[in-house]
Amino acid sequence: MTVLVLGAGHNALVAACYLARAGERVEVLERDEVLGGAVSTVERFPGHLVDRGSSAHIMIRHTGIVEELELERFGLRYIDCDPWGFTPADPSTGAPPIVFHRDLDRTCSVIAASCGERDAVAYRRFVRVWGERSARVMRAFGGTPTPGRLLRSFWGLDAKGGGSALSREFLQSGDALLDTCFHDERLKASLAWFGAQSGPPMSEPGTAPMVGFAALMHTLPPGRAVGGSGALASALVARLRADGGVVSAGDAVTAVTRAGDGWRVRTESGRNLAAKTVIAGTHVLTTVDLLRAGGFDEHALAGWERRIRVGPGIGMVVRLATSDLPRYPEATVTESARGLQFLVSDRRQARLAHGAALAGDLPPRPVVLAMSFSAVDPSIAPPGQHQLSLWAQWHPYRLADGTDWSAHAEGEADRIVAEVDAYAPGFAETILRRHIQTPVDLEREMGLRGGNVMHVEMSLDQMMMWRPVPELSGQRVPGAPGLYLTGASTHPGGGVSGASGRSAARLVLRDTRRRFSRSPRR
Repeated sequence: MTVLVLGAGHNALVAACYLARAGERVEVLERDEVLGGAVSTVERFPGHLVDRGSSAHIMIRHTGIVEELELERFGLRYIDCDPWGFTPADPSTGAPPIVFHRDLDRTCSVIAASCGERDAVAYRRFVRVWGERSARVMRAFGGTPTPGRLLRSFWGLDAKGGGSALSREFLQSGDALLDTCFHDERLKASLAWFGAQSGPPMSEPGTAPMVGFAALMHTLPPGRAVGGSGALASALVARLRADGGVVSAGDAVTAVTRAGDGWRVRTESGRNLAAKTVIAGTHVLTTVDLLRAGGFDEHALAGWERRIRVGPGIGMVVRLATSDLPRYPEATVTESARGLQFLVSDRRQARLAHGAALAGDLPPRPVVLAMSFSAVDPSIAPPGQHQLSLWAQWHPYRLADGTDWSAHAEGEADRIVAEVDAYAPGFAETILRRHIQTPVDLEREMGLRGGNVMHVEMSLDQMMMWRPVPELSGQRVPGAPGLYLTGASTHPGGGVSGASGRSAARLVLRDTRRRFSRSPRR
């Protein structure tokens, strides 16, 4: 059986690897010359290996996929981000920095000094309770999101008041969870900003688990792939080719058509490929476009398209080559530079930014997550230089005043840099080069519709068995046997996990074996 995989994002590559390992003939078709989609790295500046999308890998380290596919044999190596989180000192109150070490005792000692003993005790309790819950959430990511699977994943968890209390705690907002657990606003803002990296603000229902996931960082922290985020994609491609799989880059798929009991895939260069099975790893709305070009049922396509919400855009990024790392007062570089730098001290700043994005306006003040991974992996920058990624949420894809993003890119990048400089005085003077990725740039370069790296909004009504819409949540397409979906548009959503790719591969193998078992014996 030949399997065609559309797109070379990390989920698509994971699916291809599992199928090739199982003995299937697999070809991956990718429009870009760079493989990996948003999990890729290129030389933006001389001697600098700069990520195009993701930088810190969190979820995939908890899935077992790296081990199952033996990706270390194909060059993948992770360095722990420890400390995994850092919040600068607060000059207005004199409170020292908050440093989130992998070691829970060290973290609680820091919280006691910066936020008070009461919150240190509360944080220990938070990690104990939400560590177990988050581990079960990760297990729920191991397959398609059927009610039975989700129920089994959470069976046995305790909450005062039983199941109704537990479901309430999972469905509450991240802000509600933080207000229940803690007193210090800066600690709440730090954890809210960590949770908001999934996309929604922590004021939305169902975001409590996104905050709770911070508890797992004390079990296994974010990992930095040596050589850049694209090292994961490179290892997957090497694994795929070792098992006989083929990757064709630089040739976009233009249509997907039902042909008898199989599929025909047309590419920009004129290739016309036949396959029994197709896995679409493209954005779900791109998949809709490809099916429309192939004459698929317009009524079904229009219904899905109408109900899938991409959202206003999730943010923009400024990539920097610098002569030094940010120097935050009262903190060593070891404390500040190895993980995620939460440049926020009050949740109000994030709320204002998100509200502005919904209105199509630039944020009153950018909310910035800084990452300086040359501190843990010197190979990504020339000797004597460093590299930073400044990720800022929320920035709208469409601006309400009708202006083009090109008129705002430089000025907004200046404001993002100024946020770092406010916490680490003198940082702006160390910048040697910069590369700006507005929401429009993210869409243009990596096919991220609306500049949303999560593909579609990670809101409660578009998660689990509702992602991206209920009838597509099982990763099969109704009325299209042999066509499967993977990628951030499907459960468990965006972020670097690979779980959707593994689930798609398992579905293909299960369905294929059923078809063969039902075939008449020759």
